[in-house]
Amino acid sequence: QVQLMQSGGGSVQVGGALRLSCQASTYIGRNNCWGWFRQAPGKEREGVAKIDTGTSETLYADSVKGRGTISQDKVAKALYLQIDDLEQEDTAMYYCAIALGRECNNVASQRHFDFWGQGTQVTVSS
Repeated sequence: QVQLMQSGGGSVQVGGALRLSCQASTYIGRNNCWGWFRQAPGKEREGVAKIDTGTSETLYADSVKGRGTISQDKVAKALYLQIDDLEQEDTAMYYCAIALGRECNNVASQRHFDFWGQGTQVTVSS
């Protein structure tokens, strides 16, 4: 079992930035995939970014490409997401998750993620 505890988020103005954190309850070794997801009201949950725990290779959704940065601190057992130049469309509940035993290139679906954080609300207003 891996528990993921999220922090950060809140209300931010358009053009601002957010930084979310996700703290794991145990050390996260290689050959795993961390991810950030979000769900806006009335919409399906979508992937935002992923990072491979071994190679640190990252993947971003088109919606945050160029604005988002996913990173990890393996010593601190933490995952981070920063999004700059926020848009109102970034308003959503954000979730971190981890897929154990899979590199990100082998994660084709959200159902491959084994453990999820509790969610953090981000509201972007003008």
